[in-house]
Amino acid sequence: MPIDLTATFQPVRIAVLTVSDTRGLAEDRSGDTLVARLSDAGHVLADREIVKDDVALIIAVLHRWIDDEAVDCVITTGGTGVTGRDVTPEAIERIAEKMIPGFGELFRWLSFKSIGTSTVQSRACACVTRGTYIFALPGSTGAVKDGWDGILKDQLDSRHKPCNFVELMPRLRER
Repeated sequence: MPIDLTATFQPVRIAVLTVSDTRGLAEDRSGDTLVARLSDAGHVLADREIVKDDVALIIAVLHRWIDDEAVDCVITTGGTGVTGRDVTPEAIERIAEKMIPGFGELFRWLSFKSIGTSTVQSRACACVTRGTYIFALPGSTGAVKDGWDGILKDQLDSRHKPCNFVELMPRLRER
């Protein structure tokens, strides 16, 4: 789909949350990849954190960012698999007002091209909560690239046609 180069680009303020029991900032390659891609696209890194695979900890960070007017969107990486410690989707489901099921569906379809049937193990998901988009990607750099390059780069570009997530942002809190 085309980018309307005559339209004005509107940067999105994005917070990045890595969910991992084993990574620190020095080892967070998927977070680094995501930060580089969103910055290269012209967006603003609003904040970045790493938390353990714990529902309460994930929810606490998400609530803080949702309530922060300087954050338009949160992208998480990690914790979307099927092991006992993978709890990012459960945290998101607890705070979601509206799920965006097409995000996970499209992510798995794109990921299938890279990793084949192993994509069924991904529980990538997305929602809107109190006017803030939240997108959960798996923790591998390949998955972050698939999610950003294949979906988020365009949907978070205000010039993307025929429609994009950015143009809906002023209306997300409507009742």
